Parts: sequence; structure tokens; C-alpha cells
Amino acid sequence: MVELKSTKEKEDSHEKAVKEAPKVEPAPPIDKAKELTEMCQRIQADFENYKKRSLKETEERRQQAKGELIAGLLPILDSFEMALKSKASPEEFRKGVELIYSQLIDMMRKEGLSPIAALGRKFDPYRHEALLTEATSKSEEDEHVVEELQKGYLLKDKVLRYAKVRILKKV
Repeated sequence: MVELKSTKEKEDSHEKAVKEAPKVEPAPPIDKAKELTEMCQRIQADFENYKKRSLKETEERRQQAKGELIAGLLPILDSFEMALKSKASPEEFRKGVELIYSQLIDMMRKEGLSPIAALGRKFDPYRHEALLTEATSKSEEDEHVVEELQKGYLLKDKVLRYAKVRILKKV
């Protein structure tokens, strides 16, 4: 048979269970704050280490790129040294310098360098820098480049140096 407990008996058994249960005191708030502070300090230290490592890796990549560029220029430097040691005639010396120039241009083209076309073209402020302007009465030649004072260059579609030009401007 099932024995039913009265409300009084239920309350008494509950109080007895509460008294007998081990008392768990909540952790003081100071320990939680200390734990969070330490965690923040660790995260901050990790981030500082990441920044240092990232800067170091970037500098290493930059140095590697410089090294590769200089290694590509060494054969050209060797050619200059051979040309300067040569006791050839002025015409042969000129031919040697022209060959060295073509070596340099080929090496730079392989790296993505290209000259900016300017002479005879319409003035483009995104690629040309007008140093001189000349008045003209011909309407079809307004803002056209008539002289390239200094060559401009692109490196893979990004302007490295603007072409310095003289342009015609309609009066």
C-alpha cells in the first residue's frame, strides 16, 4: 500500500535535506574579476606577439623581394663592368651600352614594368603630368601631347611615375 505523507511531513523532510546538504558558497566576485583580468592580459599578450610576428614576417618578405630584384640586376651590373674594362672604340662601347640597356629593359618588362605611351596621344591626367603648355588655334589638337620630357612607367597597371609632357592647348 502507498503511504501518503502529509504537508507537514513533506516540509520537515525538505528542511532536513536542506540542512544535511553540503553548503556551497558562491565564489567571491574578486576571484571572477581576477580570472577575467588574467584572461584579458593573456589575450592582449597574444595579440602583441601576433603583431610583432606579423611585422617580422612582412619585413622578411620585403627583404626577400629586394634580394630577388638585386639578383636579377647582377647580370646587368656584370655587363657594365665588362663594358667599362673594355678598351674598345667609342662605337663599340656605345653598342655595348645599348645591349646593357636592352638587358635592363627586358628584365624590367618580365617584372611587369611598361612605359606609358604619351607622344601624339590625348592628355590623360591619370598618366601624364603637363609641365609645359603651348597655345594652338587648331581645334583637333586640343590637349594633345607634343613632347615627352620624361618617360612615365606602369607596374602592372599601376602608375609608378607619371610621364612628364608638353601639351597643346586650344586658345
